Amino acid sequence: MTPRADRPKRRAFTAEYKAQIVAEYDAAESGERGAILRREGLYSSHITEWRKAAQAGAVTALGPKTKDRRDREIEQLKARAEKAEAELARTRAALDIVGKAHALLETLSESTGTPKPPQR
Repeated sequence: MTPRADRPKRRAFTAEYKAQIVAEYDAAESGERGAILRREGLYSSHITEWRKAAQAGAVTALGPKTKDRRDREIEQLKARAEKAEAELARTRAALDIVGKAHALLETLSESTGTPKPPQR
């Protein structure tokens, strides 16, 4: 058991939930607003932050700020694929250069009249 295992987990709220609670909070009378916050286990700062995000037109900002584990894994795999493709391109270019150098050396040795070394 880790030292932080007994601590409560941070809650994540969906964009729909946030929008629903802000609308309910705004429609409520001032005496009922505290009851809504207590019922949902929220603070007035949550409502203020969510309202600002909604007014800014950032519906996606209402969603969770952390990326899903799969999204992070996909980004890592894309980065690895791009790196592998770049390495493959460098390897192909190096092989092409080596092949051209070999052909050039063969042509030069043939033009000087030097016998070819035996093939293995």
